[in-house]
Amino acid sequence: MANSNSLWQQILQQIPAPLRNKYYLILVLFFGWMIFFDKHDLLTQFRLQKAVNKMEQDKEEYLDKIEQAKQDRLDLEVNKEKFAREQYYMHKSGEEVYIMVEEDKE
Repeated sequence: MANSNSLWQQILQQIPAPLRNKYYLILVLFFGWMIFFDKHDLLTQFRLQKAVNKMEQDKEEYLDKIEQAKQDRLDLEVNKEKFAREQYYMHKSGEEVYIMVEEDKE
């Protein structure tokens, strides 16, 4: 028995002093649990923040599309004939229509 106690004493003496402190150990275990094993761990928080950022980008895109749709609606209300000619290739009788396609230079 004396040998096992002295063996434990030697092992405990080799451990740095802060690691032998029970409050320090509890604090380390608490932070380890919160960082890696908790329901709201760091990996989950990172994924959630990434999802929030993507949703904010999508929101901006949709707001831009809404503004464009509102502008298109106003243009349609102001000039219905132009819309009909451009979108549906309508023309007046005795009139010829030529369709010219522009190529993007990218």
